[in-house]
Order: sequence, then C-alpha cells, then structure tokens
Amino acid sequence: MANWKRIFAAAAVALVVMLGLFLIIVAMQPGEFRITRSATMKAAPATVFAEVNDFHKWEAWSPWAKLDPNAKAVFAGPESGEGAKFSWSGNDKVGEGTQTIVESKPEERIRIRLDFEKPMKDTSEAEFTFKPQDDQTQVTWSMSGKKNFVGKAVCMFMNMDKMIGGEFDKGLASLKRIVEKPAETVSAGGSEEKPNSES
Repeated sequence: MANWKRIFAAAAVALVVMLGLFLIIVAMQPGEFRITRSATMKAAPATVFAEVNDFHKWEAWSPWAKLDPNAKAVFAGPESGEGAKFSWSGNDKVGEGTQTIVESKPEERIRIRLDFEKPMKDTSEAEFTFKPQDDQTQVTWSMSGKKNFVGKAVCMFMNMDKMIGGEFDKGLASLKRIVEKPAETVSAGGSEEKPNSES
C-alpha cells in the first residue's frame, strides 16, 4: 500500500512539474501574429480595389463565403468604403462576427477591423494593399493581431499561418479570376446582332 502511495505522489509531482513547464512555454510564445499572402493580377488597381472596398461583392470571392453558403449576412453603414460594416453568423467553420472598414485609400490601401464573437471573442485587423506593376497589380492581403494565453496555447498545436494563409490564397485566386475575366459584350437588345444574309 505504501508503495502505491509513493508512486501516486511521484506521479502527481511529475504532472505538476510538466504542467508548470507547459504554462511557462506557452507564456514565452510570441504575443502577436501576422499572416500575409500576395498575388499579382492583370488588372488596374482601381478594378481590384472596387471588389474589396464593397462588402456586397465579397460573396463572389471570399473563401469563407464558400464554407457556409447559408450564413446570415447583415450590411450596415455606407454602401462601400470607410464605415461600411458586414456582420455574419454561420456554422462552426465561419463563426460569428463583424468587420468594419476603418480606412479606405482609393487604389492603395484598405484596412478592416475584425471583431469576432464565435467561436471566441477576439479583435484583429486585416489590410489589403494594391501596388501597380506595369499593366498588373500586386495585391497583398494580411491579418494581424494579439494572442492571449489561450491563443498562444492553440497556436502551439495548430499552424495558424498555414490554416488562415491557405484561405487567403484561395480568396486571392478567386479575386484574380474575377478581375481578369474579359468583359462580356452584348447588344442593347440583350442578344448578339446577326448579319443579314441574302439568298
């Protein structure tokens, strides 16, 4: 019996030591994060800027819109630009929150505040920059914020850059397809005009 007590006590001490080491390691993790992805698109900065500056257009290219097509969306504030808001509520993959455009500098930069409610409360910032390169535009999408203790612990077991960055890559690829799509030409009557033929 005494041997079992000693073994149990030793195991308890070892567990406490391991837990203490884990807490120390978590506390030493970086307190901030930044995730960045870029893509070059054959379109003018103004064209790409317009797709990002209006939350109503995000459904066509945002990777999260595809994760839950039935998510509830609410728009508020201006139609586009600074002050425009978009709130969403969906499944476990997209959660719930609100994003607000806090800076909109035409053809150059858009900054967005992200206020998450689910799966956990948090606030981050997203930024889009548009840099002309000859007849193309380099679009950079980044997200940054602070990590609390829980966030630090989660990031030890989950590659946040790969997970979120992968979605950024998908979104930029969809945005690229949209802005590079040739404009469709139709006649005023809504159909192509056919030349007259003589017999």
